[in-house]
Amino acid sequence: MRRVVTGHDGSGRSIVVSDGPVPRSREFASLPGWVSRLPWATEPGEKATRAGEDPTPDITSLLPAPGGTRFIVLTFPPESAFADPAFDPAAFDREQRADSPGIAELIEPDGMHATPTVDYGIVLQGEIVLELDDGHCTSLSAGDIVIQNGTRHAWRNRSDRPATMAFVLIGAEQGD
Repeated sequence: MRRVVTGHDGSGRSIVVSDGPVPRSREFASLPGWVSRLPWATEPGEKATRAGEDPTPDITSLLPAPGGTRFIVLTFPPESAFADPAFDPAAFDREQRADSPGIAELIEPDGMHATPTVDYGIVLQGEIVLELDDGHCTSLSAGDIVIQNGTRHAWRNRSDRPATMAFVLIGAEQGD
């Protein structure tokens, strides 16, 4: 995946300051096909950078504070990968916690989770199912979008091919 970052030169003219792979990208050893990428992030009250400095190395939590953002791209392998006898849930949990601090701690054993964020999700490739609290499932395919309003949910790839989604998480105050 290629990431192009713009900024401004000393004269205030728009320029490309970075063009290359997403530097904060991880292919999980414990679950082949699971890929996590953090292309960009902002902190609450942060002004748009004029020089295009990369904030991703300094991000210690993928869960943004209210007013902060995280741009995350995930590739989900088929759900059958979890049933593979070689799959080690404890190793996967360790990788999740190392890769996705702040969010990984909220994920329940069955994959359900809720975050204090408004998430904009876009299916880039493949098919995936959004499961909600009551077991209600909504099938999504490439081009579909989801607005996730802090609700408890899980993502299920019931197909036989990888599914890739892009998410923009916006930190929000918890509602009633």
